Amino acid sequence: MTEVSMTVNGRPVRADVPDNTLLADFLRENLELTGTHVGCDTAQCGACVVHVNGRAVKSCNIFALECEGAEVATIEGEAAPDGTLSAIQQAFQDHHGLQCGFCTPGMVMSAKALLAENPEPTEAEIRAYLKGNICRCTGYHNIVRAIMAASGQDVSNIAAE
Repeated sequence: MTEVSMTVNGRPVRADVPDNTLLADFLRENLELTGTHVGCDTAQCGACVVHVNGRAVKSCNIFALECEGAEVATIEGEAAPDGTLSAIQQAFQDHHGLQCGFCTPGMVMSAKALLAENPEPTEAEIRAYLKGNICRCTGYHNIVRAIMAASGQDVSNIAAE
């Protein structure tokens, strides 16, 4: 067991964990932040995307100990304390960018990273950026619309599903 400490969603946390504890497992099991989903354990699906020091990472592919001293942001930290959704979360709701919801936390966190890098991405840029996130329900059209809407762009030319 090794002690790990980091800041998660603005809150300092510390725990003793086995050295092979994945960040996804640390978040879900130690901190009970179950919004970060694990879909594949092989970094293929993107359901586990969180931000570490402002960078989107697949938390099933990084050890908790690698995040010693890091700032970690999860889907639970996206809404305001009063429950008001972030612009990206609201756009996903408004444009039906989710169905079963399993991939949604990872999609939202990936979308946040994309918009931080590229505040007005094109449809093609969004689709390319999301290649690391799998959705088995929506066909991506409404997810693309949601991300474009969150960036303040017109979504009328994006086909709705």
